[in-house]
Amino acid sequence: MQRNGEMTLGLYLIQAGYNEGAWRDPSVPANGGVDVNHYAHLAALAEAAAFHFVFIPDSPSVVEQDNENIARVSRNDTFEPITLLSALSSRTRDIGLVATATTTYHQPYHLARMIASLDHLSRGRAAWNIVTSGNKYEAPNFGEEELPDHGTRYARAKEFVEVVKGLWDTWEDDAFIRDKQTGFFADTTKLHFLNHRGDYLSVRGPLNIARPPQGYPVLVQAGASESGIRFAAALADVVFTAEPSLESGKQYYATLKEKARALGRKEDQVLIMPGIVPIVGRTKEEASAKLQRLQSDTHIDVQIGTADRWLGFVTDIRSMDLDSLVPESLPRTNFIQSRQKVLLDLAVRQKFTWRQLIRSISDSRGHFMIVGTPDEIASAMVDRFDQRAADGFNILPATVPGGLKDFVELILPELRRRGKFRSKYAGQTLRENLGLERPPNRFTQAGLTS
Repeated sequence: MQRNGEMTLGLYLIQAGYNEGAWRDPSVPANGGVDVNHYAHLAALAEAAAFHFVFIPDSPSVVEQDNENIARVSRNDTFEPITLLSALSSRTRDIGLVATATTTYHQPYHLARMIASLDHLSRGRAAWNIVTSGNKYEAPNFGEEELPDHGTRYARAKEFVEVVKGLWDTWEDDAFIRDKQTGFFADTTKLHFLNHRGDYLSVRGPLNIARPPQGYPVLVQAGASESGIRFAAALADVVFTAEPSLESGKQYYATLKEKARALGRKEDQVLIMPGIVPIVGRTKEEASAKLQRLQSDTHIDVQIGTADRWLGFVTDIRSMDLDSLVPESLPRTNFIQSRQKVLLDLAVRQKFTWRQLIRSISDSRGHFMIVGTPDEIASAMVDRFDQRAADGFNILPATVPGGLKDFVELILPELRRRGKFRSKYAGQTLRENLGLERPPNRFTQAGLTS
C-alpha cells in the first residue's frame, strides 16, 4: 500500500552530479567534493523542498583501471559519507541522512557505533545504505587480491546486518538513567551482551553508546540480484534499484513486495525507490541541448572506462567495433551482477550498438533517464508510481546544483499540483517521515535479561 497517495523522494548526491561530464559544467564547483559548504548548500535546497533524505554513495577505492581515466574524472576526490553527514547533521534540521558503507570491508562494531552516533547527532535522521563491495579495486586496499565471490559477500552481509542490529539493542531505550542524586548513570538490568558467534563474525558487545533514537537507523539496500532481492525482502526498509523500463519496474516491485509479505513483513514497511535521472527544460529542445552539452564534455575514454566498470569487465570494449550490435549473450562476472543484467538486457531490448550502450551508461548507469519538459517528467514519475513500479524515487541530478534547482523549481510544482508530493515534513525522525515503524528491542521483546 502506498501511503497517502504521495511518493517519497530522496536526493542521490554526487559532488558534481550523476553525469560523467558534470564536473566540467561551468556552474559546477570544481572542488565540490571536498567543500562542505557545497554539500550543505545542496542539502539545504533539498530540505527546503521537503525531500525525505539525501543519499551519499561510496566506494573505498579509486575505481578506474588506468591513469588516463583517473586524470579525467572527479569522483576520486570526495568525503567519506559518515564523516560528511555528521557535519551536515548540524547544518540541517529535518532531512534524512543516508550513508553508504560496505559490509565486506568494515567491522560491525565500528559501523554500528558510527551510525548510532550519526543518529544521535542528527536526532534520529540517520540511515545506512548497506552494500557489498563489487569493485575489484577495493580488495587490494584491504589486504586481499580478489573480492569474495558474490554469494559469500551476501551471506556475510546478512550476518553483518543482524550483528549491527543486535549491537544497537544491547542497551534498552531507557537504560541510561543519568541520576546525579543517586550516583547511578546506567541501569545494568537493561544492559545485554550480544555474544554472537556465526559463520563469518564473532562479536561480544555491548555497544558503548545508547540505543539510537530511531531504534534502528533506517536500513537502505540497493541489490537486485536474486540474492539481493532476498536480502532486501528480509532486512531493508528502503530499496534503491535501477529499473529503466516501466514493465521491469512493475515486475521488480511485485516480486519484492511478495517476498516481503511471505516473510511476515507489512508491505508498506518496505519502500521501493528506483533511481531517475531527470533532465528538464522549459521545452523539449532546451532539455535535449543540456544533455548534448554534457555528452560533449565527457571524453570517449571516460565513457568506455565507465562502461567497462559497470559491465564488470565482461569484455574488452576497447577492442570492439563500437558500431556493432551488443550480443545477446555475454558472461556474468563477480561484479554487481544485477546492474550488469539491467544494462545488457537494455542493450538487447533497444538493439544498441556498443557505442550507444557506452553513451547510455555514461548518462544514466542503467537508471531511468528522461529528457523533457516538467509536465513530461512529472507524468512519467506519476505513471510509475500509480502503476506500482515505485513508492517514490531517488533523484539523480545530472549536475548540481543546477540540475537539482531545475527539479525543485520546475518538476516539484507539477508533482504537488497533482497531489503526489508533500510540501512539509511530517515528523522529527526519518522513520516518522517515511512512515516506518520504530523497531522494538529484541531483548525486551524476548523478555531476556543480561
